[in-house]
Amino acid sequence: MKSRQDRLIAIAMIAPSLVLLAVFVYGFIGQTLFVSMSDWGRGAALAVNPELSFVGLDNFRELFTGFLDVRFRQDLVNMLAFSVLFVGGCLLVGLLLATLLEQGVRGEGFFRTVFLFPMSLSFIVTGTIWRWMLQPRGGVNVLPTLVGLPRIEFAWLTSRDQVWQWNWQDVPVILGVLAALACVVMAGRWWLAGGRKRAVAAGALAAAALAWTFTAATEIEVLPFPEYHGFNLALAGVVVAAVWQMSGYTMALFLAGLRGIPDELREAARVDGCSWWQLYRYVELPLLKPIIWSAVIILGHIALKSFDLVFVMAGPDNAATSVPAVSMYLTAFRGNQFAKGAAIAVVLLALVSVLIVPYLVSTFRSRGAE
Repeated sequence: MKSRQDRLIAIAMIAPSLVLLAVFVYGFIGQTLFVSMSDWGRGAALAVNPELSFVGLDNFRELFTGFLDVRFRQDLVNMLAFSVLFVGGCLLVGLLLATLLEQGVRGEGFFRTVFLFPMSLSFIVTGTIWRWMLQPRGGVNVLPTLVGLPRIEFAWLTSRDQVWQWNWQDVPVILGVLAALACVVMAGRWWLAGGRKRAVAAGALAAAALAWTFTAATEIEVLPFPEYHGFNLALAGVVVAAVWQMSGYTMALFLAGLRGIPDELREAARVDGCSWWQLYRYVELPLLKPIIWSAVIILGHIALKSFDLVFVMAGPDNAATSVPAVSMYLTAFRGNQFAKGAAIAVVLLALVSVLIVPYLVSTFRSRGAE
């Protein structure tokens, strides 16, 4: 009787939070999904009681294959490139700083504070600072002149040069290859874990994905014309600013992880003849794997929904540095195409879900196994 009463009290305590979560999170997600499948656009955009018609996935089709939405597709490429460089840069710089501080350098507290300070700033402040520093006629570009070298001639935020160009027509082939690689990775993990049937099934899916990729996928016409996209070099300045701000966060995570490794493991590895590189490669890095994955998830989430840093540093109309969040803002609130803006929001939600949901499922499974 008492346990039942305790459960009722617990339910009553969390019910208001659940109601607020259902209304203001999942309710608005549902509303955004509904709007993304409607025709709420130019004609009915500012009407008091607009009459919306259901158009299905037409807005999504226009975003990915429409003639007028080439900027969204370039924004998507920019976001993916920014995410990879931002996450990779933060992990590398953070691990390097944590490794140096873990050696017990003098004044460690001071250096820890210096490296963590940028994290306390908002992206608005960071963007303003780095926009000044990356001006073509000042800031970083004139630093070499202090030692007698010529000034750097690079337009950090306005360059139109692209590298790693590829044709949007190849998207089906790229997706097929990525799906096959994912199946191969899962097959390898299940095989090593003893799940032979799952491994064989994943291998069969990988073979099927490759067969589809190099047969049917090559015949799919995404656009009636070639459309080339690539990594805009103007994004380099935004990546530098973002890594500068968040590398202190990864440093703190890695430093805590390194300090949590027992000294007995290090001593045993040294007794076995491990060099410093082997010690990091075979002892410390495997133990840091959970921290690495947590950092990847958090930083990836930040990168996918990045808006304020890009907006402040390069402005909303700079297509070379634009990302889908900026495109969503321009489409919905400047172009009054609320349905298409909602469709961009749904695409961002799907990308974030692809990143976070597998991590949450894996975490819950590991906790359940314990």
